[in-house]
Amino acid sequence: MLDIKFIRENPEALDKAMVARGKSPIAKEILDLDMALRAAITATQEIRQQKNLNAALIQSSAQGRSKEEIIEEGARLRDLLSIKEAEEESLQAQFNEKMSELPNIPDETCVIGKDENDNLELRRWGEQPKFDFPPKEHYVLGEELGLLNTERAVKISGSRFALLIGALAHLERAVAQIMLDTHVAEYGYKEIYVPQLVKEEVMYGTAQLPKFRLDQFQTVDNFWLIPTAEVALTNLVRDEVVQGKDLPLRITAYTQCFRSEAGSAGRDMQGIFRLRQFSKVELVSITTPEQERQEHERMTAAAENILKKLELPYRVVCLCTGDMGFASKKTYDIEVWLPGQNKYREISSCSMCGDFQARRMKAKYSDANNKTNFVCTLNGSGLAVGRTVLAIMENYQRKDGSIVVPEALRKYMNGQDVIRRDEERGLGFFDQ
Repeated sequence: MLDIKFIRENPEALDKAMVARGKSPIAKEILDLDMALRAAITATQEIRQQKNLNAALIQSSAQGRSKEEIIEEGARLRDLLSIKEAEEESLQAQFNEKMSELPNIPDETCVIGKDENDNLELRRWGEQPKFDFPPKEHYVLGEELGLLNTERAVKISGSRFALLIGALAHLERAVAQIMLDTHVAEYGYKEIYVPQLVKEEVMYGTAQLPKFRLDQFQTVDNFWLIPTAEVALTNLVRDEVVQGKDLPLRITAYTQCFRSEAGSAGRDMQGIFRLRQFSKVELVSITTPEQERQEHERMTAAAENILKKLELPYRVVCLCTGDMGFASKKTYDIEVWLPGQNKYREISSCSMCGDFQARRMKAKYSDANNKTNFVCTLNGSGLAVGRTVLAIMENYQRKDGSIVVPEALRKYMNGQDVIRRDEERGLGFFDQ
């Protein structure tokens, strides 16, 4: 959430930021609502004071007024106060709604642009593999191996679900393990096992609600399934004042994630690229304003290192203002090369959110002078596990349809170096 004080003092900057994000100017609407709310608060306070003073007069019949007149005046003020409180409550709700709909203000270093076509490529790593045969997409490879089955998953859960079987299921587990081991041992992240059902205010704190309500899954008893471990990890400092000397706080979690994919109808329907349930290793940092830029680069490097270990070619792009996420002020996307699609596709987003989420969560830190300020939050995929699996499948495929296991993963795969059809038969009757 943005700071209303900043908006009051910099309305032009807000409108400029909204236009950069492809939205209409909104400063005047926000400030008009803010002024009306402040006037309503003042009016309510004045009437409440009058009511209290009037009540005190009942005991003394002061100013030559009868007790009956004072009681009648008290009733009038009580009714008027009820009306004004309702007006204030309505205006407060409108104000909160408008403020919660405002996206973060892009960082000054971001490129102004409309969509992904305007993103800025920063660097590339690794050589794209060359094949002496037409490379297949991951879902073709998986189905031919008998280790990826979407039809049976649809039977169980509907569209955008998948079964990974045998060696592919093991490969997913191995990929998650190397990510956690690397982030903990080499980058100092603390691993945490977090709940995957959370309260509504927790979803609000990281800005999944209210704007992205339709993208989420809600239970009948009003819990929400997390779309990313960022939600649970970042909210660990909700309503807290942490010590500045303890920052940056670096935490990671491996979880299942759940998204309705309401806005992606028709896109990436085959295979495991875009599922409603998927696994991810998430990185979260809680920092100070002075630390956040350095921490952003460090987090991105941690995510990149996984791809380097797995020898998967990738590129890093800085998202333009029109392609950035709602809560982000600056985002680096890491895109892995997929030979079957002949293009780079997103496998991680590392975002710097400033104090945008912290204001929603009321999360602060205390500096050396015991002054409290809002923390800054960062989050990044380190990485999306399923997309890493499919990237391995496509980059390490062989002409006979087998898949080489990256050397860094073999110790997590009990020494297995190749996934072959003749070694795997799905679940037996699946192959008939």
